[in-house]
Amino acid sequence: MDGISWDDLNEDEQSAIAMLAAGASAELCDPIALLTLTRIGLIKGLRLTPAADELLKAAPRRELAA
Repeated sequence: MDGISWDDLNEDEQSAIAMLAAGASAELCDPIALLTLTRIGLIKGLRLTPAADELLKAAPRRELAA
């Protein structure tokens, strides 16, 4: 997991992390993204690992365009 940044993840993987962090069901996430995140150690048992929590906290905060 070392060396992975938020920008290294694709949109589906970023979305899956954000959705799981917000309490959404894993069934709403892209299954390939979940597999990838599990493989790289950001998800375990369909729950975010502490590493994923830290990655999400460090993610760039983008303002929504008006």
